[in-house]
Formats: sequence, structure tokens, C-alpha cells
Amino acid sequence: MAEDKVLIIMTSGPDTPRRCATPFFFATLATAMDYEVTMFFTIDGTLLLKKGLAETVYPKAGGKSAAEFRQEAIEAGVKMTACSASLELHDLKPEDLIPEAKIVGGASMWQMAEDSKTVLTF
Repeated sequence: MAEDKVLIIMTSGPDTPRRCATPFFFATLATAMDYEVTMFFTIDGTLLLKKGLAETVYPKAGGKSAAEFRQEAIEAGVKMTACSASLELHDLKPEDLIPEAKIVGGASMWQMAEDSKTVLTF
């Protein structure tokens, strides 16, 4: 049901570290409020799903890494999806991503958006 679903589209990546914590935080918060949350990673956002990379991204000096925010979201039940075209953009293979990431086609984003009550973009 659309009233229970939230989609967060993540285009920001390691080059904009200050934008890399809030989407995961909002996703985790929404699951605590009983929303079904999916994050769709595309463009540079997909790099945050690359094994080992998010561990090097710090939205705030001395704070938690993007990987720590990502892990909290995963543990809360947030679904992580990666756009297949963005893998090609960054010369990534499915095995380069964390195991929780599901690779989907770009058209999937449109269906997820249509099925969601709320869509946020970062």
C-alpha cells in the first residue's frame, strides 16, 4: 500500500560527504515509524554501496562514517537497491557491492516511486 512506502533516491556520493548521512538517517527513522523504506542508489550514490568505500566517507569530521549510517539503516530493515546503469557508469560489477544491495534496472525506480507515498531525493 502506497501509504506505507517511502522511496529515497540517492544520487549524492563520496564527493559530497555532508549529503551522505541524512538519507540513511531518514530511512532508519521512517522504518521506526513503521514505513516500508527502499533506497534507490544511482549516479554517484551507488558508490556508497561499494565494499569498503563508505567506510572512508565522513559527513562530519570526528563523526560516524557513511558506512555506519548505512549499516543502521540495513539493520532497521531498509532495502538497498542499485541502478544497473550506474554500475556501468562507475565500472562496477555486482560483486563489488555490499551483499545487501539488490541491482535493479532504472525503470524500477519509476515503479517504486509510483508505489510510494513519499519520495525523497538526495
